[in-house]
Amino acid sequence: MDSIVPCLDLNLYAEPNSSSSINTSKTTPKIEPLDETPPFLPPTTNLTTHQFRFAPPPPGPDVSTEFNRISELFHSTFAQRLQKYGDVAVLPDADPNSGAIVPCNNPETQIGNVVISPRGARKQDQRSSELVRVTDLRPEVHRCFRGEIRRTRLLFDSLRTFLIADIEKGRSLTPQRWRRVDLKVAQLMKNQGLWLYRDKRIVGAIPGVSIGDVFFFRMELCVVGLHGQAQAGIDYVPASQSSNGEPVATSIIVSGGYEDDEDAGDVIIYTGHGGQDKHSRQVVHQKLECGNLALERSMHYGIEVRVVRGIKYEGRTPGKVYVYDGLYRVTDTWFDVGKSGFGVYKFKLVRFENQGQMGSVVLKFVESLRTLQLDAWPKGYVSLDLSSKKENVPVFFFNDIDEDHEPLYYQYLPTTRFPLHVYDYVAKGIGCDCVGGCLDVCSCANKNGGEFAYDLNGILVRGKPLIFECGPHCQCPPNCRNRVSQKGLRNRLEVFRSRETGWGVRSLDLIQAGSFICEFTGIVLTQEQAQIFTMNGDSLVHPSRFPERWAEWGDLSQIFSDYVRPAYPSTPPLDFAMDVSRMRNVACYMSHSSSPNVIVQLVLFDHNNISFPHLMLFAIENIPPMRELSLDYGMTDEWTGKVSICN
Repeated sequence: MDSIVPCLDLNLYAEPNSSSSINTSKTTPKIEPLDETPPFLPPTTNLTTHQFRFAPPPPGPDVSTEFNRISELFHSTFAQRLQKYGDVAVLPDADPNSGAIVPCNNPETQIGNVVISPRGARKQDQRSSELVRVTDLRPEVHRCFRGEIRRTRLLFDSLRTFLIADIEKGRSLTPQRWRRVDLKVAQLMKNQGLWLYRDKRIVGAIPGVSIGDVFFFRMELCVVGLHGQAQAGIDYVPASQSSNGEPVATSIIVSGGYEDDEDAGDVIIYTGHGGQDKHSRQVVHQKLECGNLALERSMHYGIEVRVVRGIKYEGRTPGKVYVYDGLYRVTDTWFDVGKSGFGVYKFKLVRFENQGQMGSVVLKFVESLRTLQLDAWPKGYVSLDLSSKKENVPVFFFNDIDEDHEPLYYQYLPTTRFPLHVYDYVAKGIGCDCVGGCLDVCSCANKNGGEFAYDLNGILVRGKPLIFECGPHCQCPPNCRNRVSQKGLRNRLEVFRSRETGWGVRSLDLIQAGSFICEFTGIVLTQEQAQIFTMNGDSLVHPSRFPERWAEWGDLSQIFSDYVRPAYPSTPPLDFAMDVSRMRNVACYMSHSSSPNVIVQLVLFDHNNISFPHLMLFAIENIPPMRELSLDYGMTDEWTGKVSICN
């Protein structure tokens, strides 16, 4: 059994003149999207550090990476106290400036003298009880952890979509249809050792998880190590696994499940758990045990607690999402009589200062914009619809930095314009004849390899080299499940001015992974025409330069050993360019990123010329409101590191 390493409240033992600062500076030029800043870390002191050695994990397929400047501070006397239990060892020659234990995105990573795996032993069932704190993450190191979180969540979302589509086809992988597909996804990933931070429990911020990240399922919180309890609201190391026999809490979920909770944002009065019946009514007194005692012990030791809020969100089934809102400290606890007349334990949690804006606040803000009158909108909105009603929903234009109104000077182009000869491939009888609605025998589905590209909710099942949608020559109704990307915008998008990336795009709605966002539009030119336009200095987009990021969505090779990357329908090299110098849409303002949250998926629906597909954009991860959307353009300007049309 692994040991627990409680972290003391270092502020109680700080030297009078000791101070620390958190390096949150951004790289220049900034290429990555805005959400990739390091997570908040609570202040630390200049106390003597101690390093703890653990056995290295089994080697993995990736190349090991060494990171420095990652430190974990424990008070020396408390560490020596733990020594007598025989579960930790203080190295006599420990370097006061050496790094400490922290998982990384490679299966085996050495930090200082410590080797540790982010995923731990494969198929590990029991979580470790060892507590470690991660501090002083540089931006580039945070991006490395962020990449691992991104890949894990991408796999979770795409696997869930795949299983749902499989159930819809009537050939479920299990003997029974799963009502909670997320439970099946979590189990499959756990069986493959793909849960993160199982070999160590992180105190404080989880490396790679940013404040404001939104999760659709509780099980996803468990998979990434943010909150390890599938149902309980308090995650803690139980006393039975603790070296000193005391439980320690590391995170809570605030979702309004207790009538005595009071949530003021930065200050929370949190009701302990226990004493409720199946209808969530308080029927007996609570006891100071389990999670309740763990929260009290976290207050005693000064251990910061992660707070995740469960928020009702319009249009979300079953109506709730989970948002990570940062770190809090437990400042007080008491026993009180609740509204039901039974005794409950209450805990006062106060949010650490200098953290990013809470994601729950952002969600409530963007929802309030739906009902605000025009004169009540925040200052900075230049236009409430750049598309001039050419889209189904408005495209906002926001700039509170300067007087640059350049996006207003372009003609908005909702769909791509192809040369006339492209439509020579349109012939009678090319569409399906599914008058009552498309089924598996649909001719358009046969073009996609005998399956539909989307589930019944319009979510992309997996990326492909090319997708055929039903088009104007098909007999199916407009609400056909195979007409997803040709219907235009569904989410309120906003072009905004950024000091880091120039022009950028963000959404005022929560976008689910796998959802269609918009088309990347322009005037299609042949290569000969493109050469002339380039000589005139016009802005061109070359579709052939977009990397095949579509292959990432639905890549289940880590789950199924027989997984094969889709190769059908195949397309020839895209030998054309798109002029966006005068006519463009909102997609042209998306910034470049090497870890994008949006991918390009090629789609055909209005003609059959596979050499001239539409460039449709889909979300590859859950994108919270007000978070910047980013693409991998593949090739950028060698001087600025950015694509010219983005600025």
